[in-house]
Amino acid sequence: MKRSEVKAAQQRASKLFEKVGIVLSPSELDHIEVASFGLGELETQGLELVTYVNTNRYCAKELVLFPHQTCPEHRHPSVEGEPGKMETFRCRYGKVFLYVEGTPTAAIQSIVPAGSEPYYTVFHEIVLHPGEQYTIPPDTLHWFQAGAEGAVVSEFSSTSRDEFDMFTDPRIQRMPVIIEDI
Repeated sequence: MKRSEVKAAQQRASKLFEKVGIVLSPSELDHIEVASFGLGELETQGLELVTYVNTNRYCAKELVLFPHQTCPEHRHPSVEGEPGKMETFRCRYGKVFLYVEGTPTAAIQSIVPAGSEPYYTVFHEIVLHPGEQYTIPPDTLHWFQAGAEGAVVSEFSSTSRDEFDMFTDPRIQRMPVIIEDI
């Protein structure tokens, strides 16, 4: 992903944080992580986030999803004998369609990103509106997508080890690779 694309996504995310009333420091605004997952499809498969704290006991983040943007299917496995991440998503703005293991919903409300259909396998739908939350157990396959106006989600979890996340799609690179514009 080009640095100019990262900057543009950071600016969009900061405007959404501001709209929702989430105040971030200048340093946090400059370091909004733009996760494009190496797919080159940020508008459909991506995520913008700020990590407030991540220690060996707990983690707190703010997530931004642009309209209909999807965080691809993944799970948080055990790492070095420690249980995988357990996370609670609390919707702050917009609508979030969360999919987890369980009985598939007959007609889901999201659109699986074109060309990635084989990599989305869980379809038990949970819809989160502002003020609603859901806790995902460790090592549980899940994915989520914003509604038409985008979404802001607060995440509270046990320690986050993003580099160990296991994605269903083998093409995904979790850690961002940024190249300089020419």
